[in-house]
Amino acid sequence: MTLTKFAPRCAAHALSASVALSFGASALVMAAPAAAQTSSALDAAFETFVPGTNPNTNKIDYSIWDEAMRNLVLSMGPSMRDTAGPPARILNTRRQFGPVSRYRLEGSLMTFAFLNTDVISSFGEYRRDLEATATKVDIQALSRNEQLAYWINLHNVALVEKLSENWPLRQPRSLEINDVPLDDAKFITVEGVSLSLRDIRENIVYKNWKNPKVIYGFWRGEIGGPALQRSAFNADNVSQLLDRSAREFVNSLRGTQKFGSKLMVSTLYAETAEFFFPDLESDVRAHIAQYANADVQDILANTSKFDASIREYDIADISGGAREMQIYNNSGSGRVPPAMAQLLAQRERKFELMIRRGVRTGTVTFSNITLPGDDDDDGQVE
Repeated sequence: MTLTKFAPRCAAHALSASVALSFGASALVMAAPAAAQTSSALDAAFETFVPGTNPNTNKIDYSIWDEAMRNLVLSMGPSMRDTAGPPARILNTRRQFGPVSRYRLEGSLMTFAFLNTDVISSFGEYRRDLEATATKVDIQALSRNEQLAYWINLHNVALVEKLSENWPLRQPRSLEINDVPLDDAKFITVEGVSLSLRDIRENIVYKNWKNPKVIYGFWRGEIGGPALQRSAFNADNVSQLLDRSAREFVNSLRGTQKFGSKLMVSTLYAETAEFFFPDLESDVRAHIAQYANADVQDILANTSKFDASIREYDIADISGGAREMQIYNNSGSGRVPPAMAQLLAQRERKFELMIRRGVRTGTVTFSNITLPGDDDDDGQVE
């Protein structure tokens, strides 16, 4: 059976780099009732989300979120393992606009500056629709991949919602909701249980999935974290998308660096150590080796020390979380802020250099097919 969740009534158009997007009302075509389960004890409340042992074949359609991500997320391509350097100052002033992080040419960036009020409000509507799905469909009875895709999408939708509502914003961790830090604010409700972003990650997914690659599905809104994918997660692609995100992050400067004889890695690994890396250095080295390209394999082989200290808290936003004065482009058909135009030019030069060096600039994700040389992995994330 297939659960078609949202009617595809999504309209989008672009003006220069801008996007106008509107989500239509949801239409539940098929649903299986599930009683809301709540508990006064926090741990008991999370127990209701433990995956069942006899999964059904129901699916949730995320086509609207898929289209939104294709329109709103700008991929910066694979890391060249070169820092971006300081951005140029605009109009001979000392002010710097746009992303200033040395990692701004890695991962992906959101286009918050181009979202209008209708688009921003639609994120909240979509998040509430995802919450409501759990009152119509027994989430715990879905396949493990279907459940994992649901939790990742819900987490990322909710984060995009709150950041877009509060933009301009330089660092997501500075945002509070009713005086509670964004990561711990319980503004999400599933099956009557109030959840925070951290709850979804740590008390649901990390506790019920043992494969550490799940950490790469959760967008944190920061340049220093895993990239926001330009595709929605679903049961068929979740394993491949997590592998793609893991490979991009491990081989980026956000994930790994060499400083003398020291392997430096992202603080993400220390943050998730209790769930996936109990012997931090040994386990992280083994995990990184699974995804490392030649450059990072060389770092692993030629370092004897270890430090989980790489971090970058700036927002993963093409405008750097700040409004910028705009100038008309030569055609007069739209307006492109100077710092944004500069960043896009840097991105273009990076891709040109990658092509000259013969570096692959994109990937294709296959699902539900077997290619020559594939192993027997069924794509299930355990």
